[in-house]
Amino acid sequence: MSDNNATLTVGGDTKDYAVMDGTVGPQVIDVRKLYANTGMFTYDPGFTSTASCESGLTYIDGDAGILLHRGYPIGQLAEESSFMEVCYLLLNGELPSQKELEDFTTTITRHTMVHEQLSAFFRGFRRDAHPMAIMVGVVGALSAFYHDSTDINDPEQRRIASHRLIAKMPTIAAMAYKYSVGQPFVYPRNDLSYTANFLRMTFSVPAEDYIPDPVIVDAMDKIFILHADHEQNASTSTVRLAGSSGANPFACIAAGIACLWGPAHGGANEAALNMLREIGTVDRIPEYIARAKNKDDPFRLMGFGHRVYKNYDPRATVMQKTAKDVLEKLGVNDPVFDVAKELEQIALNDPYFVEKKLYPNVDFYSGVILSAIGFPTEMFTVLFALARTVGWVAQWNEMISDPAQKIGRPRQLYTGPTQRDYVGVDKR
Repeated sequence: MSDNNATLTVGGDTKDYAVMDGTVGPQVIDVRKLYANTGMFTYDPGFTSTASCESGLTYIDGDAGILLHRGYPIGQLAEESSFMEVCYLLLNGELPSQKELEDFTTTITRHTMVHEQLSAFFRGFRRDAHPMAIMVGVVGALSAFYHDSTDINDPEQRRIASHRLIAKMPTIAAMAYKYSVGQPFVYPRNDLSYTANFLRMTFSVPAEDYIPDPVIVDAMDKIFILHADHEQNASTSTVRLAGSSGANPFACIAAGIACLWGPAHGGANEAALNMLREIGTVDRIPEYIARAKNKDDPFRLMGFGHRVYKNYDPRATVMQKTAKDVLEKLGVNDPVFDVAKELEQIALNDPYFVEKKLYPNVDFYSGVILSAIGFPTEMFTVLFALARTVGWVAQWNEMISDPAQKIGRPRQLYTGPTQRDYVGVDKR
């Protein structure tokens, strides 16, 4: 709590409101007593100026291009850590010792199989169902299979549910892909890493096993790390809001997946890749740059700028190098990547983009990488959900443990009709 107060005067009545300090970042004004004191609410569409919770997980400074998980810069974690290590960090607050990491990895590995009856659940979907539609349904249905980990008041059940969600999400994601292409499901293997296991379950077929390439495994692991958590975004806030009602963790994560499905949230990398493909070749870039600058043209450059980052997205730096490594390893001479590199240089040097701070973001390169590996665009958001599950789970656990948490109940500025009397249908 800061020594300062914010003073608000309404109708001649003055009240002080405490100013609260975080460990880093902007101060916040505690307005919890505002309605009681004044009979008024604040008006904040999208809650862009409202801190909905207190959290020690992730910190973002959009102006400086900083992203920290439990204090560790995202660049260091992506280059030097592993996704399993980052999962442990987000869940427990500290990086694990070697023994702790081994035990945690073993626990997750031993939970990767799903109940065999769940396979039949998939067959209830149309064969051409979108993989995200399948993910929403199947993850929500997990609560029907794992009754022993739905009591949110039991810390041990919360721990087990957290591990189950992180462990089973790659299996469910791979099954959603297999179902969408009409191939048989592939079971997980305990001798493979988390990421290698997912790649094998996705791309292996009975006629030919898939041997995960270390370069591809490393690239996917980095993508998972870069998408693990991102503070109080729309899907994370959805998970917290659902959780505030006391809903079970599987239902809460399903709600997060549903929110992530929106094109303004999880579908951005697919949109960026489609844009690069539309441009096609480097020589057509000036035409599209001109269109992007024309305010009367509806065309927009996707993968540039960010709701939070007003500087270079720190995740994009890692993605740019990873894209180069993957394309070189796979021997891909993709004109889409040439377009991406040229567009990046223009965005970093053209006064129009610099002035508007339209820097490349993580979605700009991740779509190129995923496409090169072999994922269809409809799987991009599924992969986002897979990676973000650990962040959702960590945020949900933090919320449940917060003594200040209460059921979410945003207020409104009502602009509808005032009270009026009902008129019978024969008199209207």
